[in-house]
Amino acid sequence: MMRISETVKHLIIINVLMFIGTLFVANGAFYEWFAMYFPKNDLFKPWQIITHMFMHGGGYLQNLSITHLLFNMFALWMFGSPVEQVLGSKRFLFIYISAGLGAVALQVGYYYSQYLPNYNSLIASGLSSDQIHYMLTSTKVLEGVTQAQFLQLQDMFQVFNASMVGASGCIMGVMAAFAMMNPNAELMLIFLPIPIKAKYFIPGIIILDLISGVTGQSFFSPSNTAYMAHVGGALTGFFIMWYWKKNQFNNNRWY
Repeated sequence: MMRISETVKHLIIINVLMFIGTLFVANGAFYEWFAMYFPKNDLFKPWQIITHMFMHGGGYLQNLSITHLLFNMFALWMFGSPVEQVLGSKRFLFIYISAGLGAVALQVGYYYSQYLPNYNSLIASGLSSDQIHYMLTSTKVLEGVTQAQFLQLQDMFQVFNASMVGASGCIMGVMAAFAMMNPNAELMLIFLPIPIKAKYFIPGIIILDLISGVTGQSFFSPSNTAYMAHVGGALTGFFIMWYWKKNQFNNNRWY
């Protein structure tokens, strides 16, 4: 059995402790403090950019939260330990956090691409920013709002009240690093026990996440998954490893 590396072990402990926090802090306050909210939402706080990477509970049905945590921690152990053993703890942690930041950047950017056209259209139609904010936060519709405006508000509401939790973006970056280091390693999905080389397996997952994010068609994950975060994390991990391989490592080793 593969030995768990030190940084991976500490990351798993932090994730588990944060999950426990969501269970015992009343009224969902722990989730509101540390999940990542859309920046236009009043619940958004700057530290959430980091803390959401260690959260797995509170925003879903609890059994789904536990599944989310277990799958992510299993993937972190499976892919993170061999990557850390080769790169060392500092480089591994740099990839892990950077992938998480890349994940949130792409997901929030994607949210803004959905939010801003509707917002600008509503402003052009005569609504003020205060009126829009009031309706999005209170869920009350002001008198005089047209059907077209109401439909745009509905679309904005989904983004405005969206929240992100989980280490998935970080782990996708680690998986991309693993695939670059071990391109011929054979991997299998639990529900599809066919060995696939990492150089095909990881890009395949990224492509499916991209399709899911654009179309809304879910392949393996719950429909409320932040698919673009997966893509952002994987691309960040890939580019970091590509840069290191090109500029810092010789042809014979990764460290």
